[in-house]
Amino acid sequence: MCRAWQDKLGARAERLESDIYALYYAYRDPRVSWWARGWALLVVAYALSPIDLIPDFIPLLGYLDDLILVPLGIALALKMIPADVMTEARARAVQALQKERPAAARVAGVVIVAVWLLLLAWAIWRVVRAAQS
Repeated sequence: MCRAWQDKLGARAERLESDIYALYYAYRDPRVSWWARGWALLVVAYALSPIDLIPDFIPLLGYLDDLILVPLGIALALKMIPADVMTEARARAVQALQKERPAAARVAGVVIVAVWLLLLAWAIWRVVRAAQS
């Protein structure tokens, strides 16, 4: 019973990973509308981000965003992107994942960390500026 449950979770996790990479490829397709591109980029960036809305070290709640927000974001993005584009993007994602992890994931991780650091620096600057007033 437990083994079957683990297999289902593993298959679902692999599908989510594949969908994240497929969304990355679909984002780059010119046939996708600008708002669908924006949403897909947001979902991919959040999924690949090492910084979560709810930190993973918080018991029970830490993985809540990974278990709920990411799949919901993917589902919404899949509804916005044309089916033929997603079919092609999924094929590219499967090929990329079979070879090795795409370099785009590393680049996206660096960009996301840089954005978080810039936001943190801006927030600190605002607090310091407010304290001086």
